[in-house]
Amino acid sequence: MQIQDLPYPDPGVPDARSGPRFLWWLGRNQLGGQLKALAWGLLHFVAVSAQPFCVGFAIEAVVDRSGSRLALTGALMVLCGAATAIGDTFLHRAAVTNWITAAARVQQLLARKASELGSGLTRRVAAGEVVAVSTGDVEKIGWFVEAVSRFTAAALTVLLVCVGLVVYQPALGIVVAVGLPVLALAVLPLLPPATRRADVQREKAGRATELASDTVAGLRVLRGIGGEELFLDRYRGASQEVRHAAVRSARMWSLISAIQVLLPGLLLIAVVWYGVQLAREGRITVGELVAVYSSVMVLTYPLRHFEEIAMAYSFSRPSARRAAGVLSLERVTDAGGSRAADTPRGDLYDPVTGLLAPAGRLTAVVCGDPDAAGRLAERLGGHPAEGGPSVLLGGVPLDELPLDSARTAVLVQDKDPVLLSGSLRDLLDVPASGDVEPEAALTAAQCGDVLEALAQGSLDADDPMDALITERGRSLSGGQRQRLALARSLLTDPEVLVLDEPTSAVDSHTEARIAAGVRSLRAGRTTVVFTSSPLLLDRADRVVLVHEGEVAALGVHRELLRTEPGYRAVVTRETDEEAALSGALVALDVDEEKKLNELKEIEETA
Repeated sequence: MQIQDLPYPDPGVPDARSGPRFLWWLGRNQLGGQLKALAWGLLHFVAVSAQPFCVGFAIEAVVDRSGSRLALTGALMVLCGAATAIGDTFLHRAAVTNWITAAARVQQLLARKASELGSGLTRRVAAGEVVAVSTGDVEKIGWFVEAVSRFTAAALTVLLVCVGLVVYQPALGIVVAVGLPVLALAVLPLLPPATRRADVQREKAGRATELASDTVAGLRVLRGIGGEELFLDRYRGASQEVRHAAVRSARMWSLISAIQVLLPGLLLIAVVWYGVQLAREGRITVGELVAVYSSVMVLTYPLRHFEEIAMAYSFSRPSARRAAGVLSLERVTDAGGSRAADTPRGDLYDPVTGLLAPAGRLTAVVCGDPDAAGRLAERLGGHPAEGGPSVLLGGVPLDELPLDSARTAVLVQDKDPVLLSGSLRDLLDVPASGDVEPEAALTAAQCGDVLEALAQGSLDADDPMDALITERGRSLSGGQRQRLALARSLLTDPEVLVLDEPTSAVDSHTEARIAAGVRSLRAGRTTVVFTSSPLLLDRADRVVLVHEGEVAALGVHRELLRTEPGYRAVVTRETDEEAALSGALVALDVDEEKKLNELKEIEETA
């Protein structure tokens, strides 16, 4: 796999049982790239490590006054230099490719999981955590995946050099062969505390990211209630905790780095001292001493990769654990698609609450609890937060449809829809039936003033459709964002459209026109609106009151106002005293009506 081939046609099914298993799965799926990097790494490290032997041979050739051997040694040094340059170049290329492809695979997996879970993802994992996993954690995971091949090449090179030194000069070679493993393993006792400190730093950084994400998302509200400084102080405190944790982690890693410098230096001193003694005794030549000394000097280069792999694993393990935690999340209900990918038609029925939305009608649902309304809306769309019988569309369980087909059949717009940055044309570039034109959807959602505001804010756009929308539509008011999101949903024109409080941020006059526009545009289509607005309720063909998870009453708006105190309390927001008084007045009206009817009957009889 090359970088230009990204994204993967299919990133695969990850092993998300744990962080290490996920890292192993990533490495195994890039075996070709790992072997390529290993080959180039071996060429580079072996060529670098062979230079000291060439120097030793050259010194011996000079001492023996052998011109042919000196020329041969010079040719070998040139060859090693060329191999070093070529190996280093292509090793870097292969390593970066492994890094990017691993990171891209993880990002694809996260994007696929987010698409599969939908709005249920942020109910189970904080949005800031998802952002942290898909940015910083992805880089750390890619770092470890690409470092594995370089570490393997370095370890094999150290082993080859140790064997070569033992064969070339046994007396000094044995000292080096015993000392190098000690150097490589000396930092192992320090790795667990270093890893724990890295974990603490990562957790604190994740919490700070979550806090920043939540603060930015609610900045408009915070400013409105004067809480901006309070949250800024909280973020300052969180960022200082991250800084302190990073300093503690860096101190441990600096100690490990210092040991990696100190111990090779001590080994080098021991080799030189012992080698000088052997040379004075005539047991080794000067060329052999220089070769061994140079080899120990050069081996500090591949040994640094032992420290790097330990650091990469320590930082990537918590990142991989968090990524595996997100990727291991599953939908509450199975959407494997045991049925054909056909869009069913008919009534929408929820067996848990007993809610029935007749086909082709506008049904309004009233819930006293906004959170319960949101959960029910997600359930109607096939995204339940908890298990239970599946919602039926035309008698077909949504769980048995392929996920794409279920989402094509039922579209849910939650109470806080997101607008992505880009032009209005991009915003409305969504999968649609083609039966609804963008102009008709914008008109039904009463977006005329929104188009004017966008045109005035984008001086370079002659057409309002080319006007730019900032991230999450922050430059627009809450009502303007709601109307644009509603226009996008109406343009999609699904078989069933579920709207959760689509007009909560608009004025009553605009709300009345939106109610008429939605009813007209969605004529013949099934529409379910969760609302407590009398203007929308009065336009509905059927109104359903859901109380404590069950259908408590159904009818039309004006009838329910007269006959259902619970419905009236939710819609008119009456207090208990007002509800009691209203009930008494209704009872009096009923009594008066009965008396009038009795008098009429007496008069007719007489």
